[in-house]
Amino acid sequence: MARPLMPKATAVWLVDNTALTFEQIADFCGLHPLEIQGIADGEVAVGIKGLDPIANGQLTREEIERCEATDLATLQMARTTVEVPERKAKGQRYTPVSKRQDRPNAIAWLVRYQTELTDPQIAKLVGTTKPTIQAIRDRSHWNMTNIKPQDPVTLGLCSQIELDEAVRVGQRRLQRTQDKDSREKEIAVADQYAAAAAAGMPSTVPVPEAELGAEQPELPPNPFDAPPQRLPEPRPEASDVFAEQPEVEPEPEEDAPTLESVFRQE
Repeated sequence: MARPLMPKATAVWLVDNTALTFEQIADFCGLHPLEIQGIADGEVAVGIKGLDPIANGQLTREEIERCEATDLATLQMARTTVEVPERKAKGQRYTPVSKRQDRPNAIAWLVRYQTELTDPQIAKLVGTTKPTIQAIRDRSHWNMTNIKPQDPVTLGLCSQIELDEAVRVGQRRLQRTQDKDSREKEIAVADQYAAAAAAGMPSTVPVPEAELGAEQPELPPNPFDAPPQRLPEPRPEASDVFAEQPEVEPEPEEDAPTLESVFRQE
């Protein structure tokens, strides 16, 4: 399906001048519905002047009214005799001079929140180089103190569709790597079991994590493992607690010594 020449400018005009839904505008302009919502909220495409698709022959008023009547209808590009060149996907992305100072912020955001993306993917998304990405990863960038992570879609360095596609590719690559590692571990464990069985030796291969996490059958309780039961102590009676104590006879007091007994002459 052909796309308008200036998708974001056309989306700005459609948001401001029509009652079309975000999905209809996104499908016609080749953008993500979240980008259209950001345009309506004033967070995306700030400063972009709307481009009238009716004036340049890309849409007709009847087509817009037809799609406004029902949410299920999709906008169709008007027929034109002018050949629209297709967008070339190869080559490095061109970044306007006014947005080049925002690329480190976008790289920091991708490195922090989209860890499945590789350096070539990040370089293709925001139009940067691998040394710059590596410098931001290891925090050795000359302007690291002033770099703040920001969404590249909000900064206008890439579209939401391009970011989602790059994330899906990174997740598939990461899943393939994990599956390959798990298969290699299973093959290595099987080879060790086979070698131990061929040598007639007891296997010392560790149990796989999947088997360790499996539920084990419950064994009957061992009576010898139970702690010994203590017999309850007898409860004391009130008569035992408050019984009268036996009388103790006082010891006879000794006579105090006299001076004669102390200083008597021998």
